Amino acid sequence: MSRVYNFSAGPSMLPESVLKKAAAEMLDYRGSGQSVMEMSHRSKTFQSIIDGCESLLREVMQIPDDYEVLFLQGGASTQFAMIPLNLAIKSGKADYVLTGQWAKKAAAEARLLLGEENVHIVASSADKTFSYIPKLDPAAFDKEADYFYICMNNTIYGTKFPEIPETGDVPLVADISSMALSQPLPVEKFGILYAGAQKNMGPAGLTVAIIRKDLIREEVRPLTPTMLRFKTHADNGSMYNTPPCYSIYMCGLVLDWIKNEIGGLDQMYALNKEKAGLFYDYLDQSKMFKGTVEKDSRSLMNIPFVTGDKDLDALFVKEAEAAGFINLKGHRTVGGMRASIYNAMPIEGVKKLIAFMKDFEIKNQ
Repeated sequence: MSRVYNFSAGPSMLPESVLKKAAAEMLDYRGSGQSVMEMSHRSKTFQSIIDGCESLLREVMQIPDDYEVLFLQGGASTQFAMIPLNLAIKSGKADYVLTGQWAKKAAAEARLLLGEENVHIVASSADKTFSYIPKLDPAAFDKEADYFYICMNNTIYGTKFPEIPETGDVPLVADISSMALSQPLPVEKFGILYAGAQKNMGPAGLTVAIIRKDLIREEVRPLTPTMLRFKTHADNGSMYNTPPCYSIYMCGLVLDWIKNEIGGLDQMYALNKEKAGLFYDYLDQSKMFKGTVEKDSRSLMNIPFVTGDKDLDALFVKEAEAAGFINLKGHRTVGGMRASIYNAMPIEGVKKLIAFMKDFEIKNQ
């Protein structure tokens, strides 16, 4: 059967060449006589895989030497707890910007661990269903906060921070799950960057955390479990326990694809801007389909849109799926449709979807 165009918000599609490479090595990884799925994480062969993945990530993202790279489990959601447990040890206070469901959940977890009074909401876009990134007033920042938290790209609502907040001496922590590896990022501006892999980095099961080394401390919040301490994983090379071995292997293949087939993050960014530009240009001129995000807050990765008619939305999703464009139904909190056009979505997929939308618009005028 032919492959569909998968516009899922995650797990998302993977580059075809990566899948073919993984398939070719499924039964016998480079002469080892075994699959990476079967391989001991304590073996020299797997050590070379995890070392190679970290080396490629450092090269592709230009990660400075004073940052640790951790390959973790538990999804990005576990970081909602790990961050306050490891960072909120001086004032015990933190600043949060609420721009969607995941930032809300992160703040709720921080309140659970730090207390309601110690989690300060600097700004929120909840008043307009998170359809924009709120302007930040530095005067509202807590200079005593142990960290300042943002979700850089909001998967559900299709927004992205147009610029990186300047937080001074307060470490900036960012969830980049749905935009990791989509464009260059100045890592040195952040205290912590983290991402669930299942959107742009590989299959589900792996969470990557990039942490400035001075933030990996012996001192943590009282009663913090061993597995939720950054230092536990940093001291053991991300192998305190069995890591998500196959997901790390796949992440390495994706990084190799970005470096050697795409040409690096600058070229990846150019391709992503081109894809998103085509889609937004169509939405802006269409009489049927409308984008739901304010223009200066638009994501390059996740594009929500509506017709304004729930029945027409449902018909579009049904007919699109029959035509090979799957997972276009919007999140239940927003409705409508959402096209997630991550790194692995080829430009041909975007062009063909737009052509389908134009045809649907003509037929349903």
